Amino acid sequence: MIRGLYTAAAGMVTQQRRHDTATQNIANLNTTGYKQVNTVTHAFPDVLISAMSGGTAKQVGRLNTGVFAEQAVSQYLQGDLIESGKPFDFALSDDLRLPDPATGADMLFDGSGKHVSEDGEVTYKPQAFFTVQDNEGNNLYTRNGSFTVNASGEVLSSGGFRVLDAAGNPLVLTEPMDNLAVDGQGNLLDPATGLPSGAKVGISIVTRPQELVRDGNGVFHADNADAAEIRFAEDGDNLLLRQGYIEGSNVDATQVTVDMNAAYRAYEANQKVIQFYDTSLQKAVNEVGRV
Repeated sequence: MIRGLYTAAAGMVTQQRRHDTATQNIANLNTTGYKQVNTVTHAFPDVLISAMSGGTAKQVGRLNTGVFAEQAVSQYLQGDLIESGKPFDFALSDDLRLPDPATGADMLFDGSGKHVSEDGEVTYKPQAFFTVQDNEGNNLYTRNGSFTVNASGEVLSSGGFRVLDAAGNPLVLTEPMDNLAVDGQGNLLDPATGLPSGAKVGISIVTRPQELVRDGNGVFHADNADAAEIRFAEDGDNLLLRQGYIEGSNVDATQVTVDMNAAYRAYEANQKVIQFYDTSLQKAVNEVGRV
């Protein structure tokens, strides 16, 4: 009976985390560049139950001991591009591919951005990010391209981080800001000739986006840049930078609402199980104990 209490309590904790994740997604429906988070749940390891009789053990079967929310996984799918008309608003549109080691052809990714090989190995679709830097010199990655410029000409993200150029240095504007023009590859154009001026917005390609860690404020960091296989974008990469646009949130409002309600109902079900066990224990102590 006590084991059942623990199992139901673990279910309540898991459903609370699922509910919190869903409400976080709903709260960021209109956040620029926000990426939806999904909670991954797993069962605790099964326990093998045996019965002892005459000094020998006879296997009865396996017993599941509950479920837990293992991690929250970000979904890096493309959000809708929204035209703002502002010269310092930028949005990334990309369709990056990886070769399949088995066939040599491009991998086909499903609607969640995953490719599962025949042996069950999961590969995530590479993603492009704007590269920004905090005050400690750490590189961070974001899809929020709503930028501003300070008095020194430094381009800043909406969170106040310095935007980097393709060489990994802070992007500083030397030309008048009123006629800023950037091409589809991120090159800043010379206002007199319309040709690339040599400066370029730093766009990073993260080959293994599952290695990124969410920091809040729409930015991510990599604990191990080598494991994430991060590099700056090259001319041959299949991506496009759109000036005067921002990327909307990729949250599926309908699905998230369904998930939130499902978590709430499952939480209630586990709560009723605990109430049942509590009533049973109360009767065992107060009534059966008097017999």
